[in-house]
Amino acid sequence: MMDPRTSAQDVMRCDLCETTVAQMHCDTCLVNLCTTCVGKHMISDESKDHKVVKFLARKSTPLYPGCKFHDKERCKMYCNQCDIPVCHKCIGSDQHLGHKVSEILKVVDERKNKFMKEQTDLNETIYPTHQDIVSDVQNRMSQLEKEYEDLSTAITKHGENWHREIDKLVKKLKAEVDVMKNTQLQTLQKHLDEINKKISDIKDEIDSLENATATNDMSKLFSVTIKIQKYRNLPHKIIPSLPKFSPGNVQEEKLSKLFGTLSSSSLTSKKHGFSMKTTQKSPEAGSSPPVKQLLNL
Repeated sequence: MMDPRTSAQDVMRCDLCETTVAQMHCDTCLVNLCTTCVGKHMISDESKDHKVVKFLARKSTPLYPGCKFHDKERCKMYCNQCDIPVCHKCIGSDQHLGHKVSEILKVVDERKNKFMKEQTDLNETIYPTHQDIVSDVQNRMSQLEKEYEDLSTAITKHGENWHREIDKLVKKLKAEVDVMKNTQLQTLQKHLDEINKKISDIKDEIDSLENATATNDMSKLFSVTIKIQKYRNLPHKIIPSLPKFSPGNVQEEKLSKLFGTLSSSSLTSKKHGFSMKTTQKSPEAGSSPPVKQLLNL
């Protein structure tokens, strides 16, 4: 919403009537005035020494600070020992007796010069140096992200290598199990075949004896040879001995050492890690960062 004291051309309006273009300015009260409202403003507060100047000459009249100890008095001097503005009554009092005092305008000029030097230092050295430090920290953070990502990738790759080696070890052990199994099964199968052959022979002997006892032909009866004694000798009992798998004791601490350990991280603070940026003064220094703008207020 547009300020009613300004027009489309953004001219300043009188702070009292808020309609007429401001032609005057009170440096004491810092208000804009039209010629009609000057008199009204002057009598609005007669305790003040109103310094009314043309609008274009505003801020030309020094605005002396009011005295904290003497009402309605302005401080035009400065007590160097007490480091405070003082009025003529303060100077005559016992409080500042023997103190060195200076004209406040001189102190203001010295302080402005000091501020301008500090402003230049802030604009041209300190501010850009801190900007460079921000860039440096941001770059370190980006590099840290990448290095941690590479570290995680390395751990993952090492884990994959371990999985491949473990898979190879498992495959090797299972192959050894299959060889042992097949060897023992073949031995037991051979033993089984021998027993079945013997059972077949026993059945033949039984048939032969049955035929001998059932015939009246004596010649056949005497031709039968009894071999029952060899069948009384029972075959050996083969008991397979299974291999045992003795898994290694998987303890997290030992496994961690075998797999690989991770050293601790750290952050160190280096007091003189940065150096102040030095720049040559250039016309661009006038277009300054917020520090200069604040000092100019």
